[in-house]
Amino acid sequence: MAQVESKTYQVLLNGLLSHTVDEISVQEAIELENAVFVDSREMREYEVSHISNALFVGYDSLDLSPLQKVDKNKPIIIYCSVGYRSEKVAEKIKALGFTQVYNLYGGIFEWKNQNYPVVDLEGKETNQVHAYNRVWGIWLNKGEKVY
Repeated sequence: MAQVESKTYQVLLNGLLSHTVDEISVQEAIELENAVFVDSREMREYEVSHISNALFVGYDSLDLSPLQKVDKNKPIIIYCSVGYRSEKVAEKIKALGFTQVYNLYGGIFEWKNQNYPVVDLEGKETNQVHAYNRVWGIWLNKGEKVY
């Protein structure tokens, strides 16, 4: 079972998520070779920062066309802020026939909390992360919160 560093965050995630797709921890995601990262947040969040080379598909205006040229047997790691939206998008990607679909457990918040880099639209490393809103932003412990 995927884990996050904070036990309180772990309890929240276990109750929030439906666990309908395989979950992957940040550490497991780092070690997974040839994985394609997919960002399922909104464009305003992606523009602040995202995981390097992540494909943007959105959520409210979901567009899965960026996946058309991706091998359906490649590992796909979908993320959002904490993992709720990405779980829903992962279900849709799985339904398209992708065989290795993972929800990044704890989302980009956990990625940054574990000191992994994020980049801006120019591909430059940044310390900023869109914290979604002040309620959910409490789970982002590292980096500069942007709302």
